[in-house]
Amino acid sequence: MNTRTEQGKKRQPVPKSPKRIVLSTFGSLGDLHPFVGIARGLKARGHDVAIATHASYRERVECEGVGFHPVRPDIDNFLEETALMGQIMHMRKGPEFIIRQIFMPHLRDSYDDMSTAAQGADLLVSHAITFATPLIAEKQGIPWISTCLAPTSFFSIYDPPVLAPMPALSLLDFLGPSAQKFLFQIFRHLLRGWTEPVRSLRREIGLPESSRDPLFEGQFSPALTIALFSSVLGSPQPDWPPNTHVAGFPFYDGGRHGGGLEPEISAFLDAGDPPLVFTLGSSAVMNAGKFYTEGMKAAQQLGKRAILLIGRDQRNRPQEPLPPGIGVFEYAPYSEVMPRALAVIHQGGIGTTGQSLRAGRPMLVVPYGFDQPDNARRVVRLGVARTIPLKSYTASTVARELRSLLGESRYATRAAEIGRIVQSEDGVNAACKIIQDHLDALS
Repeated sequence: MNTRTEQGKKRQPVPKSPKRIVLSTFGSLGDLHPFVGIARGLKARGHDVAIATHASYRERVECEGVGFHPVRPDIDNFLEETALMGQIMHMRKGPEFIIRQIFMPHLRDSYDDMSTAAQGADLLVSHAITFATPLIAEKQGIPWISTCLAPTSFFSIYDPPVLAPMPALSLLDFLGPSAQKFLFQIFRHLLRGWTEPVRSLRREIGLPESSRDPLFEGQFSPALTIALFSSVLGSPQPDWPPNTHVAGFPFYDGGRHGGGLEPEISAFLDAGDPPLVFTLGSSAVMNAGKFYTEGMKAAQQLGKRAILLIGRDQRNRPQEPLPPGIGVFEYAPYSEVMPRALAVIHQGGIGTTGQSLRAGRPMLVVPYGFDQPDNARRVVRLGVARTIPLKSYTASTVARELRSLLGESRYATRAAEIGRIVQSEDGVNAACKIIQDHLDALS
């Protein structure tokens, strides 16, 4: 099924009073696509919708007939630089680098750009680290909804995440909520300096001091938060923000490449048994290392066919002639290729994880950073996956893990069960209904 086409066919209720809605996001395509999916849904309901994000995403947004506003910094300026990608994807230091070295130096620029984007808006919808959006909502008195793409962002002491900068803390989960609260207080203190520019900007624009930390409770709107992931990954906890609604994954494969599989990929899939699919999403793929070469060797050791989705970075393309049964492609819509996979080997980004869950296929997760270690633990806990650390990613280790993943029927059985649950959800429609209900309540 082509998800984009099916969503486009649905008849949507027409709002009594169409509103201007601006959605702001920051990051890779995994951060953009959920918002494009929601924007399309809101547009189908008759609203005037725009997305405010990196300038390089303009074509991807406008091809869907959605309004666009560029907001600095432009992430492509960083994703194209190899040395910077190593710092961005560093397991321990990556989050700090993104916030302190990429985002915060441009915070005032982001605020100015978002101020322009927000003119005439009836509602703002924010991503976790679009720090300027809550400030504009408060300064201009515009209603504001926050979103959360992955469970880790809630920092719940009742369902503690694996924190990429300090993954060893997860070994202390057995100590319970009281201990987790103490550990998170230390974590908050260590990270407070990251967002000092936000507090400085508050003072500059005449907003009062706030005790709400921009990285923690400050990212969430007091009015409403939408969790844009399936409840199979994370369910509401006592310390989640009030008025949080779980919508499910707002799936979207990308307008520029949508519309089904390329003939070459279809031909490869039709030519033999279901393949292993190796993919690194849209950010780790720019710092892949030996992911594809070792993965290809592992597939050969197992005697399995494989598809390598290597992205635009030609360093990811194997240098030696491809052996039989190995296909290398830059891109394939996950909703089309994953259901035809034997298993999916990926980095654990929330978008890739959601698509793998919906496909109902077992997975091997190799986290590179950010929310990925936490997502990996959650799918392992679900019984649909195995995981290995990046430093252990060798052909022999991957082959061993895949033998267990494919040889024990419980993984495939459980993956199919979870797949049916996720397939039954409609994250785009659910998120749009939550937003519409909120708008109706404001009228």
